[in-house]
Amino acid sequence: MIDINVKIDKTVDWLREKVKEANCKGLVVGVSGGIDSAVVAYLIKKAFPQDSMGVIMSIKSNPNDREDALKVINGCDIEYLDLDLTEAQNLVLNTVTDKLKEKNLYKEEYLRMTDANLRARVRMSTVYTVANNLGYLVVGTDNAAEIHTGYFTKYGDGGVDLVPLANLTKRDVYEWAKALGVHADVINKSPSAGLWEGQTDEIEMGTTYDMIDAVVEGRLDEVPQKDKEIIERLHRISEHKRHIAPKPPKF
Repeated sequence: MIDINVKIDKTVDWLREKVKEANCKGLVVGVSGGIDSAVVAYLIKKAFPQDSMGVIMSIKSNPNDREDALKVINGCDIEYLDLDLTEAQNLVLNTVTDKLKEKNLYKEEYLRMTDANLRARVRMSTVYTVANNLGYLVVGTDNAAEIHTGYFTKYGDGGVDLVPLANLTKRDVYEWAKALGVHADVINKSPSAGLWEGQTDEIEMGTTYDMIDAVVEGRLDEVPQKDKEIIERLHRISEHKRHIAPKPPKF
């Protein structure tokens, strides 16, 4: 088995290769205060000590998330921007919903998810604005479990240039975080996309990362039928997220 530090070093080398291939200068990641973005922040800092950037992007966020993000920033000593995008996100959301209401088309039951997905897309637009100005590539934070279940926003946190954690289970991410020296508060917090107050990944999905990891690794005999069905459904309905937009055949 390859040592975890060797895997980290190989991933850092891969990041450097991809930046060189793209004729870019460095890397940027949105830092949420969660474990996945923490690991990526440490990786890109190792890859480009002078040309890496973390971006904190609060949108109606729990202040604790920003504090945890700062622990990541300070822990790996990466350059960063600290932005509050609440007003910008509200402007888009209210502009759209007001117009829908004028036409009697507005659907209140979809507001929470509309709001949540817009947060992710405003954040990614912001990260790309930073990347374009600096000549950097945007690095995503999705791991194998999230990709398998589609637990990301299409053209939000899923809209990136590189996905260095794509082959890692959630358990692997925790191991990498420990090896890299990520702050214990970040490692020990419940995984959450910060989409709304009290939201956690596992509550929203209806299963656990341990169960998803088991499915990803083919250990199906360890997964109860109820969890298998949930994970299979999540994988099936999110298939479109794992592909570029389809085009019709030539007629």
